[in-house]
Amino acid sequence: MSGLDNEQHRLLIVSNRLPTVISKIPGGSWQINPGAGGLVTALAPVLRNRGGIWIGWPGVVNEDGIDITELMEEAKKHSGYRLKPVLLSNWEKENYYRGFANEIIWPLFHDLQTRCQFYPEYWRAYRTVNHKFCEVIYQNAHRDDFIWVHDYHLMSVAKELRTKGMKNRLGFFLHIPFPPLDIFLKLPWRFQILHHLLQYDLIGFQTLRDRRNFVGCIRALMKDTFVTGKGSRSTILTGPREVLAGAFPISIDFNEFAQHAESQEVSDTAWYIHEEFADLKIILGVDRLDYTKGIPEKLLAYRNALRRYPELQGKVVMAQVVVPSRWEIPHYNNLKEEIERLVGEINGEFTRPGWVPLHYIYRNLDRPELLAYYRTAEIMLTTPWKDGMNLVAKEYCACNIEQNGVLILSEFAGSTAQMYRHSLVVNPHDIEAVADAIHKAYHMPVEDRARRMRTMRRAIRKQDVFWWVNAFLQAAIDKRLDSFPVLEEWVPQHEMKEYG
Repeated sequence: MSGLDNEQHRLLIVSNRLPTVISKIPGGSWQINPGAGGLVTALAPVLRNRGGIWIGWPGVVNEDGIDITELMEEAKKHSGYRLKPVLLSNWEKENYYRGFANEIIWPLFHDLQTRCQFYPEYWRAYRTVNHKFCEVIYQNAHRDDFIWVHDYHLMSVAKELRTKGMKNRLGFFLHIPFPPLDIFLKLPWRFQILHHLLQYDLIGFQTLRDRRNFVGCIRALMKDTFVTGKGSRSTILTGPREVLAGAFPISIDFNEFAQHAESQEVSDTAWYIHEEFADLKIILGVDRLDYTKGIPEKLLAYRNALRRYPELQGKVVMAQVVVPSRWEIPHYNNLKEEIERLVGEINGEFTRPGWVPLHYIYRNLDRPELLAYYRTAEIMLTTPWKDGMNLVAKEYCACNIEQNGVLILSEFAGSTAQMYRHSLVVNPHDIEAVADAIHKAYHMPVEDRARRMRTMRRAIRKQDVFWWVNAFLQAAIDKRLDSFPVLEEWVPQHEMKEYG
């Protein structure tokens, strides 16, 4: 019997945000709605079956004056498991979430250290909030519970729990990349963060590269540690403790996406999109508004393709969806202005009667509309500068039920390690190479498209989000990684060129 089958292990999920959405309704009162997304979909049944708890920030601050207890009881009726809120002040939200998490760790771990703001008060707020999370966990955990902490907001929670004497098994999963040593060294609190992470029993990363970067930092910076293992798994001996580190690529609920893509509602919406862009091949981009997504470079590559391959003009259309995000941060407003300037320039240069080359959508698409775009687009352009995984690429493949799409994928997306053999892999900084990939995708034979897409869909179906949850929990509870499959790593193979 594996640890997954042993019912004594209740599960506590800890994340920055609870899997709920709190919103104000007319009249000034508040309502709570269940959250969506692959993580919630995968973990909800595990929590219900084990009588588990989800701990996180509800998204409002103390100054809002909300009766959070009543809202949490209402949420339990919908979810089937308990939710425990961690309440933050406005100061904590600003300095822990907007500050340390999003102005230090987010840019640094995405190799953009010049955007970091290393303010000491951010670190103090981060430690304060991680301690708050620790207190809520400590009050609600049983002795045999497994506690699974998620993402960069909460790297210090294990240290706080160990200080209080907690002996429970603690797991941590990092959803974003982990940087190499030369970049991680920029962090003033580098030793503290590594020491805090080593208080977990299992640390999960998206890719082999992330795990290798973490182990490299441990070897270089942490005294009295000994690292063994290779490939997707490592064992770190630190004093009397043994810490496992492994690569566990997250995924999506493939069947749910594929079945919804076949629904009548999505089919009808897809038909309208086809009518709007009749006789055109659709190039689709779907990105959150973030400087790590490489949206301006993507638009420049599309413009380059139209200039260098004029036969594409009047034959393709690019639909770029940008999902609003972190609008209160100045960097993001500046990015939005840059994107809109480029959209205007491209349309101004190429538009002619009956053809507008670029359709820009700045809003959240409802689910049927998003899946309809996935289903209809012949080319998906996913070119982030850096991404932990990028589930958009997997969602596109799941919804491409006609199997006629081509995925163009950044070599710096975590999903490339799983999908490089059957996508067109590009360096997002190489504008002409991305333009060449667009041209190649446009002319790719139908049989080649179908073969590539069929293989990617089969792989994503096999290693879906439920596979990911089970793999992590089994490794954590069984205290071993040897049953986890060995993963591939994508390494760019550059062709030798001669320069005259």
